[in-house]
Amino acid sequence: MKSVVRMPAGAKRVIRVALVLVCAAGMLVAVSGQALAKKPAGKKPAASKSKITPTTPITKGSTYLALGDSVTFGYEESTVTPAPDYPDAASLVGYPEILGSELHMNVVNAACPGETTASLINDTAQSNGCENTPGKGNVGYRTLYPLHASYSGSQLAFAVSYLKKHKNVRLVSLMIGANDFFLCEETTADDCSSLVEQSAALEAIGKNVHTIVSEIRNKAHYNGQLAIVNYYSTSPSEDAQLPLLNDAVDSGAKGFHVEIADGFGAFHTASAHSGDNPCTAGLLTQLSGGGCGIHPSYAGQSLLALALEKVIRFQ
Repeated sequence: MKSVVRMPAGAKRVIRVALVLVCAAGMLVAVSGQALAKKPAGKKPAASKSKITPTTPITKGSTYLALGDSVTFGYEESTVTPAPDYPDAASLVGYPEILGSELHMNVVNAACPGETTASLINDTAQSNGCENTPGKGNVGYRTLYPLHASYSGSQLAFAVSYLKKHKNVRLVSLMIGANDFFLCEETTADDCSSLVEQSAALEAIGKNVHTIVSEIRNKAHYNGQLAIVNYYSTSPSEDAQLPLLNDAVDSGAKGFHVEIADGFGAFHTASAHSGDNPCTAGLLTQLSGGGCGIHPSYAGQSLLALALEKVIRFQ
C-alpha cells in the first residue's frame, strides 16, 4: 500500500479473528528408485528424492517467504494508538506472521513499505517510500527503519538468493501493485485520473508481476506453493477500481501455477453488516484524529491470513 514515510497513528483496535484450519488432502508420496535391473554389479540403485511441487503441502517447521509492500510488512500509520514502534520490526504484525503462527511455519517476511512492482525488481527504480520517495530522493522506510528481513539490493534478488539456498520453503506469497497507482497519483498533474495513465500503470504492473513470478519459478527454481494475495477496498468508492488492479496482478502471474487469495472478497464479506465500509467494520487501522488509515487492523490482517489459508495446502 502507500508509502510509510508519512505514516499517521490512531487508536489501535486489536480485534482478533480466529483462523479456521482447513485440512488439505494430498500429501506427495516419495517414489524410491527401483533400478535394480540392468545395473552394473557393485553399484547400488540411486535413491530418488521427493520432488517439491505446487501441490506439496506445508508441514510444521517449513518456511514461508512473504514478498510485498506495507500490507504484507504489517505497517501501521504513525497516528495509531499506541504509536507503532518502527525501530522494532517484530512489533509490526502482518498476515504472514499470523498465518505462520497458525500453521507453525518459520516466516521470512521480506516486504518493504512503499514497494512498487518496479522497485521490488530493481531497488534503484522509483518506489513510493521503500528505497526512495517522490520529491525526497533516496529516503525511504529502508533507510530509516529495519525491515523484518535484513538484506541489501532488491527484494526480488533477495528472494531468488534465499530460495536457492533454502530448500525447506513450502510457501511463497506476493502482494504488490497498489503503490504503483499511488506513485502515479503523486507524479502526474491530474492525479492519474486519465484512462491513458491508468492503463499504462496496469500494463506495467502486469509485466512486472510476470517478471517477478518468472524469476521465482525459473531463476530460483522454486517449484512449491506460490500465491498472490489480492488487495482489499478501503471504502465503497474503490469497489469498482480495485478489481482492475487485482486483475492486472493476477494476469501477470498466469501460467506459473499460482493460487489467488481473495483479499478483496474477504473484506467485502466482513464489511457487509457495516454498509460495506471496512473502516466501520474495524478492519482498518483506527486513527487518533478520527477515521481510518488505509492499512489493515489486526482484524483485517487476520482476514488476509484466512483468505491465504483457504487456497493453500497444508498438513
